[in-house]
Amino acid sequence: MTRTLDIWWDGRLVGQLTQDKHGELGFAYARAWLDDEAAQPLSASLPKRTEPFSRRECRPFFGGLLPEESQRDAAAQALGVSRANDFALLDRLGGDVAGALQLLPSGEIPTAPALDQQPTPLDDAGLVRVLDALPVRPLLAGEEGLRLSLAGAQSKVPVVLVEGAVALPAPGQPTTHILKPPISRFAATTENEAFVMRLAAAIGLDVAPVEARIVQDRTFLLVQRYDRVIGDDGGVRRIHQEDFCQALGVPPETKYASEGGPTFKDCFALLRRVAARPAVDVLKLLDAVIFNVIAGNADAHGKNFSILYGDEGPRLAPLYDLLATVAYPDLSPKFAMKIGKRATLAEIDAKGWAAFAADTGLGLPLIRRRVAEISKRVLEKATAVAEDLSCPELDGTAIEQFADMISERARRLAGA
Repeated sequence: MTRTLDIWWDGRLVGQLTQDKHGELGFAYARAWLDDEAAQPLSASLPKRTEPFSRRECRPFFGGLLPEESQRDAAAQALGVSRANDFALLDRLGGDVAGALQLLPSGEIPTAPALDQQPTPLDDAGLVRVLDALPVRPLLAGEEGLRLSLAGAQSKVPVVLVEGAVALPAPGQPTTHILKPPISRFAATTENEAFVMRLAAAIGLDVAPVEARIVQDRTFLLVQRYDRVIGDDGGVRRIHQEDFCQALGVPPETKYASEGGPTFKDCFALLRRVAARPAVDVLKLLDAVIFNVIAGNADAHGKNFSILYGDEGPRLAPLYDLLATVAYPDLSPKFAMKIGKRATLAEIDAKGWAAFAADTGLGLPLIRRRVAEISKRVLEKATAVAEDLSCPELDGTAIEQFADMISERARRLAGA
């Protein structure tokens, strides 16, 4: 027996994801979607065509909508399904995913929340309950009325805000923010990510807005979703997006370049191929690469960069998941994607940047100029961002240490 999920984009049927009796996935576009010249493909890796896509072809995109690593294990356990069963996980979690899509059981159509179904605001006790639940039940998998999914290996849950207060969405309601608790085995990750994200914004990079919050001495991060637009009437519209692994047809299990995942050469080539304004986005990606090196974010792999398909055409999405991973000795200092065969900041030198320029098709003088400019901006802004973020409830000492560490890295990189 073949099982089916309908794929909806902004209230229109795009196609169907299927699972046959052998457990194999398949995807086919709906005829009406194919016939509409204005209708976009789901992914750069899934061009519009009449022939169905095989598991090998469609699984990188659809599997890439789901949580990863231990988060996937815990979600599958909470739902009582196999961790390897993408279809079963999407069936239970696919009501609100990254981008514009909704994956619904065959015959079910997207509907707005009923008048008697409203978001559930969380008081302090409710927030603590969510923070406690997420490590063992990622995305609150299995909670009545919630079908939410986000990629990534870190604990998180999509939420909405009601007059500034965090709330769980009503069934079918588009979420607008992502709640991220701290990573329990590492110190001050809320402060770390909040500082690095705000520093990136302060130096002029396009970054998802973030806010560090505290409840009963518990910290968490609230990240505004860039794949949602709130209209003047308060209505929320989903905007399609996909990460670079999805766009390149790379399964989430091989997201790291050392495992066969995207390299920077692949990433820059992708933007040149699909971006509406490739010159602009290539420069933005270059700036992101340089900033991640300065910040010590070694975990910038292919799933941590995305393409946003807005009204102005495909473009590099705002940056997200920026964390100074080198602050934690238990994490590898090696970059997820090498810089011209250089794996760490200590190895980066003039020859490394020259090799990077050759790999990515960028001019070496441009790279050197951007390295100097971004390093200078970081040194100018780091202290002020740290001071602005500090408050009695957050770990001010940790924030200061992050600022000092990143400033030192900026000085070293400027001299490389």
